[in-house]
Amino acid sequence: MARLYLVRHGRAAAGWNEDPDPGLDELGAAQSERMAATLQHMGPLPMITSPLARCQQTAAPLARLWQTTPTLEPIVAEIPSPIGVPIADRVEWLRSAMSGCWVDLGQRYVEYRDGVADFLAEVTTDCVIVSHFVAINAAIGVACLSDRVVTRSLDNCSITVIDIINGRLHLVDGGHEADTLIR
Repeated sequence: MARLYLVRHGRAAAGWNEDPDPGLDELGAAQSERMAATLQHMGPLPMITSPLARCQQTAAPLARLWQTTPTLEPIVAEIPSPIGVPIADRVEWLRSAMSGCWVDLGQRYVEYRDGVADFLAEVTTDCVIVSHFVAINAAIGVACLSDRVVTRSLDNCSITVIDIINGRLHLVDGGHEADTLIR
């Protein structure tokens, strides 16, 4: 059995419709420091992070405490933008997508969800994975046998705990929820 600590990145300095790869704002950096203090006693554990700046910056305080370097893993990155949708229109697309089911989004997005879940199911050791709202929701949905894109309104730097037992995802703790979905 492996226990995965899925951390949603801290608050980003810009919204999804403004910058495809923003770093953290001041609050996001403070959230990351608090998350590191929360998890510090559990490690050092291997760390995996989305290659996007906000995830790498979220992982940095814990990596510094554990004196480790996180592995970059594109499969736990943000949900891909729809082809042909301008950056300014992405938030509206995402709001609509998050209100529905994976199957309604089409094969590309079902494959994204399945790719995240398959990657996590293959992890064989306890670790921390810093990722994104939708990717973590994909894992929760698979663990709970739900096709909903969003099952939990995860707060920035929330920690979702999933156990991998016999290659299957099992939700242990759904992570702290917030009142905000998209910035």
